[in-house]
Parts: sequence; C-alpha cells; structure tokens
Amino acid sequence: MQWNNLLQQIQNDNVKALARAISLIENEYEGYEDFLKLLPFSNKKIIGITGPPGAGKSTIVDSLINEFAANNNRVAVLCIDPSSPFTQGALLGDRIRMNDWYNNPNVFIRSLASRGSMHGLHPKIIEITDVLKAAPFDIIIVETVGAGQIETEIARLADTSVVVLVPEAGDEIQNMKAGLMEIADIFVVNKADRPEADKLVKNMLAMLPLSLHEKQKKAPVLKTIATEKKGIKELSEKIIRHQQTETGKLKSFMMHAEKVYKLIEQKRMSDIDIKRLAAEIEKLSADKNFSLYRFAETFCK
Repeated sequence: MQWNNLLQQIQNDNVKALARAISLIENEYEGYEDFLKLLPFSNKKIIGITGPPGAGKSTIVDSLINEFAANNNRVAVLCIDPSSPFTQGALLGDRIRMNDWYNNPNVFIRSLASRGSMHGLHPKIIEITDVLKAAPFDIIIVETVGAGQIETEIARLADTSVVVLVPEAGDEIQNMKAGLMEIADIFVVNKADRPEADKLVKNMLAMLPLSLHEKQKKAPVLKTIATEKKGIKELSEKIIRHQQTETGKLKSFMMHAEKVYKLIEQKRMSDIDIKRLAAEIEKLSADKNFSLYRFAETFCK
C-alpha cells in the first residue's frame, strides 16, 4: 500500500481515496498505523451533535449542512449508527433524511457503525476525524448514535458539543444533569413548536451550572424547528462564535491532549486479551493470597 500516495490524493480532494482510507482504518488494515503517522497536525474544529433518541439530531445535522453549504463551506459529516447484531455494520435508517446531499460535491457523508461502543461513537473515531481534517473541508460534524447519558464521550472529541433536546424531556432533565447536561457548549430545544418548549428553556437556564471559568457564561439554550429550518441560522452562528472564543481555543488543545491520551491508552492495551485475563484469574484465584490489585499492577510495569 502506497500510504503517501493515498494521503496526497486525500489532500487533493479525491473522495474515493478518502472513503477508502476510512474503510482501511475501520478494518485495521495492515499498515494503517503507518498511514496515521503521516497525517499532518491540524487544528480544524469538530462539531459534535448528541442527545437522546428522537430529539431530531439527524434533521438538525441536515439543516446545518444546508446552512453551512449555502455559505460556500465544504462540509464533512460522520453519522454514527447502531450496529447490526449480525454483521456489525451500520443501520442506516436516519441517513434517509440526508439523501439530498449524497451527490453534492461540497458535502461528504459517511455512516459508521458504533460496533458495540458504549459511548455512542465508533472505536476509531479519533483516527477517522483526523483523516477528514487532512482533506479540504471547512466544517466537520459528528453525530452520535443517540443512546442517552453515555454519550458524554463526544465532549472529548468535539471542540463544540451541541446537545439536542425536545420539550418532552422536561421531566428527565434532572436525571440527565450528571451526563449530557454537563458537556454541552450549546443546548438546542428542537421541535420548539410543541407545548412546554418555553417552559423547558426557562427551567434549563435556571438550573445550568456556572462555568468553572469566571469569564465563561452559561451555555446558551436555543430553540429550533429543524424540519422548517427555523433557528438553524442562529445555531450555526453560535457554533462558529464558540469555536472562535478563547474558551473554544482552550478546549481545542485540551481535545488534542485527550486524543493523545486515548491513543496511548489504546496502544498499551492492544496486547491485553480479556479471555486470557479471565483464564489467568481463574487459575490464580485458588491461592488465598491472590489479589486482583497486585495482579493488575503486573501489567502496569
């Protein structure tokens, strides 16, 4: 595999090469790590869209594509879908809402299976987003699978995290506070033409915690009706504004540090097999002096 040529093709806007690179990384093709080492550092921003199922995340993303593309931006979107229990492939039901963009040369959309990940993201999401950064895109959006509180991992990937809610979520806000409620840079109450929307916005503004940084204000709460494109322009402007603030810039470099930490963690754990660990623990457990903590420590040296 000529990895240098593949990277050059991606940088020259070859969409087929980009799609191929993503597939090679997804399937851990031999030598893919050598390709990753060729990727230049990029400080391009990532927009994360998350929230509970049924909140309208895909419609929000579709509307954002329309808004960004109308301003001559080239847009890349990664949609994380639930995995098929049989093939581990992506179930693409939500992508129907975005089918208007598949033939648009300025828009790239790729669906990825969550492959059982507990965080609503793909196991190789860091590497795949870095490949997208090497391509000539202005906007990169990642939409999570829609699994609820566990999707807080998006905050470790996205420079701007957008949490989408619906008016009916009012009774669940207190329970969500420990998860999704604390990762948002921007909140969106979608389907705002429904009853209780104004009440939800008011309650959220009252309960949102103040930032640890005195100069940073509470995350804004916006209302949208994505099916009618209402509120989308304001949302896109808030996203860009956040990425340009000192807070957004600080978060960006923290994101790079988080990514490196995650990559190191994955590398160090790559030779650890859970079944082998179980067999080893079963064998050693007969010893009355056996300790799980001492056993774990042997792998940390």
